[in-house]
Amino acid sequence: MSLKKDKKKVLGESFSDERIRTFLHMTSYAGMNRDYCILERAYRSMIADNFATFVRFFVEEGLDINATNLDGETFLQSISRHRHAEEYIEALKGAGAR
Repeated sequence: MSLKKDKKKVLGESFSDERIRTFLHMTSYAGMNRDYCILERAYRSMIADNFATFVRFFVEEGLDINATNLDGETFLQSISRHRHAEEYIEALKGAGAR
């Protein structure tokens, strides 16, 4: 007897602006810079187009696009080693990330 999955995994889901804005109000992990944590969660959860919109909202909200992790790296520095991060990197640089 085989079991049928009841939910289909959704990849590359597009978010509404309202849903994108919910990421701005997330909390951080213990000891982690809140703004860095928010950027990381958005990056891991969004397709590049949604992330670009998120970055615009993030900056408009007055959050720190150059927040650092526990190793002193900005989020841009951290994802610069990722093979498929080009569009995300462009969005961050366009918002003034270093």
